[in-house]
Amino acid sequence: MSDNSPIRPAAPWSPNPRQMALLEEVRARGAVSVERLAQRLDVTMQTVRRDVQRLADAGLLARFHGGVSLPREPARVGAWKERQAMQADAKARIARSVVAAIPEGATLMLGVGTTVEAVARELLNRPGLTVVTYNLHVAQVLNEHRDCKVHVAGGTLRSRDSAMEGDSTVDFLRQFKVDLAIQTTLGIDPDGSLRDRDQRELPVAQAMQAQARATWLVADVSKFSQTALARVGHLKDMRRVFTEALPPPPFPQLLQEWDVALTIAP
Repeated sequence: MSDNSPIRPAAPWSPNPRQMALLEEVRARGAVSVERLAQRLDVTMQTVRRDVQRLADAGLLARFHGGVSLPREPARVGAWKERQAMQADAKARIARSVVAAIPEGATLMLGVGTTVEAVARELLNRPGLTVVTYNLHVAQVLNEHRDCKVHVAGGTLRSRDSAMEGDSTVDFLRQFKVDLAIQTTLGIDPDGSLRDRDQRELPVAQAMQAQARATWLVADVSKFSQTALARVGHLKDMRRVFTEALPPPPFPQLLQEWDVALTIAP
């Protein structure tokens, strides 16, 4: 049997509303018995056990005899896993749409965020690529690729998302000229500004755009009209926006005015 078959990313999964309610109950109490969860959610204990098993497999819960608790791991790791699980289906659809649009043999620069990481997982089935990134999660995913050159920036490690930052990170990115930069955002204001937690992301985001012939934004539709503290870019500087549903007003009109292509993932 040949070992050259393409690597396929794991099927996406996102907690359903009942499982999210279960997570919120555990988060509020710290540790909860299975019996208590069944009572609170008005479901059978068998249903709770199935949900707990699925959430534990995703790293969102830890099981003990008769109950569950939050995982015993650094808060940043748990938060990252939770971000991965949220909107997982939408992110996977967006990622497939993005990768289908990438030309063969393209050079890419990948930013931070779980939607960008979904793109990286989808790239495992695309040969002959070169990727520059400052995201250690992306580098780890692409390490499994048999035919992808990955250049990883140095700098100061940012614990909340395993990204590099600082002057040395920016200097590293400036060494490359790529076909496409792919980035995401925490929120998009109605005026089109891209938002993040703080200004530390701005120099890296600017370097990515400056070193790319085109920049694509990947963001699930929940990010539109979301607010965050710092401005790190603008929609009108994007060549193309990928999402999974039609964004709310005024974004469709603004994208058209700014000549930014909108791609809605099927």
